[in-house]
Amino acid sequence: MKFISWNVNGLRAAMTKGFADYFAAQAADFFCLQETKLQPGQIDFAPEGYHAFWNSAEKKGYSGTAIFTKHEPLSVRYDIGIEEHDREGRVITLEYPTFFLVTCYTPNSQRELARLPYRMTWEDAFADYLATLDAQKPVILCGDLNVAHQEIDLKNPKTNTKNAGFTPEERSKMTDLLARGYVDTFRHLHPDARDRYTWWSYMMNSRAKNVGWRIDYFLVSSRISHQVLAADIDDGVMGSDHCPVLLTLDV
Repeated sequence: MKFISWNVNGLRAAMTKGFADYFAAQAADFFCLQETKLQPGQIDFAPEGYHAFWNSAEKKGYSGTAIFTKHEPLSVRYDIGIEEHDREGRVITLEYPTFFLVTCYTPNSQRELARLPYRMTWEDAFADYLATLDAQKPVILCGDLNVAHQEIDLKNPKTNTKNAGFTPEERSKMTDLLARGYVDTFRHLHPDARDRYTWWSYMMNSRAKNVGWRIDYFLVSSRISHQVLAADIDDGVMGSDHCPVLLTLDV
């Protein structure tokens, strides 16, 4: 099965930049979006042959996630069941006979790390939520997790250790999550790949220079890591400050 995840930084804007054509050309089994920035009824996008699931933030024009799938799920869950974390449309979970698919848009710690304390609370709660799923069946987690885990995952690690997305605290939470029994599929297949990024700042001509960060992921429960056939980054695709990430899994 083919999975795609993409932070589109506003789906309505992405639609004007070729999103629908890319979606159609890929014909993925599962297409997961983050940062849709939509409320119900604000877009008319219902691709034929797909079931669509949307989770919107209470705040208009902010956050939001969606999943389009060719395969009807057994069940659908929105958010993680904790009120303080369930207002921004950050999580959708689809259940299938042999796995859970979770898409997530992790909160950004923001400038001057204003939201880092909340981020730490979120990380613990989300990891516990995933553990409840993983106890039942394997988990496939995708999305913008807003952290470059290792120095190899961003262009300028030395100058970013105090910036959101590469603080020791955020990186430690990713380490902890992987230690609970998950595999970073891209790094699993490409352990030494450098200069492969999924996000570039709009400033300083960063994308043209490939001064980027790898902050978008597919993680899978370790016990199904042998089923990963391919994991890649579609870094030639424009339309957002992020690019799509891809996973092919034998399920």
